[in-house]
Amino acid sequence: MTLTFKKTFLAIALATGMGVAYAELPDGVEKVTSVEGITEYRLDNGLQVLLFPDPSQETVTVNITYHVGSKHENYGETGMAHLLEHLVFKGTPNHKDIPKELTDHGAEPNGTTWYDRTNYFETFSATPENISWALDLEADRMINSFIAKKDLDSEMTVVRNELENGENNPFRVLMQRLMSTAYDWHNYGKSTIGARSDLENVDISNLQAFYRKYYQPDNATLIVSGKIDEEKIIKLIEEEFGDIPKPKRVIRELYTEEPIQDGERRVVVRRPGDVQMVGVLYKTPAGPSENFAATQVLTQILGDSETGRLHDELVKNGLAAAAFGFPFQLGEPGALLFGAQVAKDKDIQKTEEAFLKTLEGIQNAPITAEEVERAKANILKQIELSFNSSQSIALELTEWVGMGDWRLLFLNRDRLEKVTVEDVQAAAEEYLVNDNRTLGLFLPEQKPDRADSIARLTSEEVEAMLKGYKGRASVAQGEDFDPSQDNIDARTVETKLSNGAKVVFLPKETRGDSVVAQIVLDLGNLDDLRNSGMIPSLTAGMLERGTAEHSREELQAEFDRLKANVNVSGDTSSVRVNVETTRENLNKVLELVEEVLKEPSFNEEEFEVLKRERVVSLEQQKQQPTTQVFTQLGRHMNTYDKSHPLYSMSIDEQIEAIKAAKPEQLKAFHENFMGAQDADIAVVGDFDQASTQKALEGILGDWNAKVAYERIKTSASDVESINQFIDTPDKAGAAFGAMTQLSVSDSHPDYAALVVANQIFGGGFLNSRLATRLRQKDGLSYGAGSFFNASSFDDKATFGAFAICAPENLAKVEQGFKEEFEKVIKEGFTQEELDAAVKGMVQNRRIDRAKDNRLVGTLAGNLDLSRSMKWDKDLEQALKSLTVEDINKAFREHLSLDKISIVKAGDKAKAE
Repeated sequence: MTLTFKKTFLAIALATGMGVAYAELPDGVEKVTSVEGITEYRLDNGLQVLLFPDPSQETVTVNITYHVGSKHENYGETGMAHLLEHLVFKGTPNHKDIPKELTDHGAEPNGTTWYDRTNYFETFSATPENISWALDLEADRMINSFIAKKDLDSEMTVVRNELENGENNPFRVLMQRLMSTAYDWHNYGKSTIGARSDLENVDISNLQAFYRKYYQPDNATLIVSGKIDEEKIIKLIEEEFGDIPKPKRVIRELYTEEPIQDGERRVVVRRPGDVQMVGVLYKTPAGPSENFAATQVLTQILGDSETGRLHDELVKNGLAAAAFGFPFQLGEPGALLFGAQVAKDKDIQKTEEAFLKTLEGIQNAPITAEEVERAKANILKQIELSFNSSQSIALELTEWVGMGDWRLLFLNRDRLEKVTVEDVQAAAEEYLVNDNRTLGLFLPEQKPDRADSIARLTSEEVEAMLKGYKGRASVAQGEDFDPSQDNIDARTVETKLSNGAKVVFLPKETRGDSVVAQIVLDLGNLDDLRNSGMIPSLTAGMLERGTAEHSREELQAEFDRLKANVNVSGDTSSVRVNVETTRENLNKVLELVEEVLKEPSFNEEEFEVLKRERVVSLEQQKQQPTTQVFTQLGRHMNTYDKSHPLYSMSIDEQIEAIKAAKPEQLKAFHENFMGAQDADIAVVGDFDQASTQKALEGILGDWNAKVAYERIKTSASDVESINQFIDTPDKAGAAFGAMTQLSVSDSHPDYAALVVANQIFGGGFLNSRLATRLRQKDGLSYGAGSFFNASSFDDKATFGAFAICAPENLAKVEQGFKEEFEKVIKEGFTQEELDAAVKGMVQNRRIDRAKDNRLVGTLAGNLDLSRSMKWDKDLEQALKSLTVEDINKAFREHLSLDKISIVKAGDKAKAE
């Protein structure tokens, strides 16, 4: 059987479901082990393969991880692993335009680089064509990527723009300084993006050598998850990857070990900005170490942004606007990082003192059993819920592969379950000590208190830990669900509660018995919402911060115990509740949601915390170029007076309104406006419909607002176009934005044509005309694109474009945008562009329907619009029926360059 014929035969087999006559694994493939539904295979050339079948979703994720990250870079080569990540998207002889292919197949892709690994993934609709294409793509770019000088020249400036944009972020800058100060010799002390000088001077031959050394089958792990037939997919993988020869070179294990830190260190960053920050870093054991689980629990206890000790001691006492902590769980000894945001008018010295006292005073304030159980419940909940998504697990496995072995994911979970109070207390007393701290200056002392138990783990030691490890029973498998519009409509049931609230149910068997729900409360009307300002948003923000029965911490603990992620958000005229949990806990979670919605405590202390958090966040945004650009564009397009509920406030106006808000205003808003008679509720997943209907009836069926709801009508604004520049001094990155409004709804005859036109112009993954011009061709921007959004109710749509760049390139970016826009007006789009865009969009929309957390929002929105999925089906048919003349005519009729407003922001001195 020739290679071509074998590939064709396997593709047909995948499409028809017909069996392939192999009694055993193909030659060159060995089955290694299975743990909880994931099976490891090994090809003769060294490629490690992990397969995770999940029939419950109509998607497949192909994720390839290379065992190379920034820690493998030599002197003068910093950023090389990340730069290579960019160049591998530039094509191969058989896949010359990878961004276009990804867009054409409707994929949701990305590539990421970290200290221990680099990965590339794409999630797409589960068709045989897509599976074969994705595997062929990854096999081809493993060894045949161009890695060409011309691509390096253009992409280097894009990566440099990414670096410059990161330099605008105070936290990112501080984190990099902490890491580089903490590590003397190990490459964990260097940022993955690298030094600017190394990026600008990298030699193409060095980059090619780096690629040939590390991008090989014996240094890679291929992960395929989703709706796959394991027997068939392993044969197809062998066909695609098996012929790649195992290289003769040997990659030696790194041997650099960071010496035990022998004293406190301090680093100070002085830059313009509006927010102060204090951070501290402590060295910790490697991710595979049995001691790391206790470190994770310790981090959660201290650094949880809502319930941690730092939050209680700093945020609640007005010493910080926000506090957080997270671990660097790496293949070799890593670190814990804690931080706090402090308003610019606060005394940061007092914050620093309380900060260190909280972290390093655990001997005097021991860890409690309640804290440990809460932290474990939160961490383990997230792990368990992640197993309900094959895509999440495929990506999570990348981190553990980078640490040494994918099975560590399960072993670490087992260790977390066994963590005791004594374990966490011991971790705090060992690692959170002054001589292991990176924050301050060196201080001589007679009796050093050092974390001298931290040691590097060899690959043999990691393998010994996992020898014979089998894990536990796999989670429940879901059904093979068809996400077509017809099937969704056939499976959904619409009903109402006693007060008129609308409900839609889509019951189905899901992986891990997962279920998602969304409750949308529509509130108020134009007259009653006038002059409400920030009060509706602040009211929604307080709902999760404690009830009459539970404090904020107790509420979170209950949700953790019930294995639920619950998020409450709101704007001027609505409140939205998103729930993710399991079948057995759904109704109990809904009862707790009732408490959140109906009985918020509006605790004054928590309210002050919320106000500080929001003010500091807004202060930080004031110097961010992208925020400034789109705030200004939004305000220019917004023609409502200050009393109108939809008036667009400036950042300073928002800050002033937040500071002036009083708890009694929130209580009054809640009492008058909150109710469920106009609610739209959707539930998707594994649940009992009758009991859930009963639970919703009891929770929301008689809860009505005092103030009647009436939707606030909107219309497209007719304003003169502007072209403005905003000075953001000392910011390395700059931003470009363009915007206009059209009198078009999503029911307009030209809506489908405009959607596709936008996709071609600036919507595709690195493949649009705008991205191709500004990133691929000119090398000016790391991120560039366009957007088009139309109302479902009113004749109002927004078209806009964006790009980030260096300040000195703003003029070139504006010129590039205008030239590409005028080129469409003059020459139009092509048939090839239309065909590719529609194909990719249709497939991507299928992914949206296959993901329950997206589908639930669509179904809730359809209730409000009195639509079924047939509307979505008709739109897709309209997309498929479009002609080039349709999209060119729509673009020219509705969009004009002289109607588009442009705002740029950056360092004026650099821009000039």
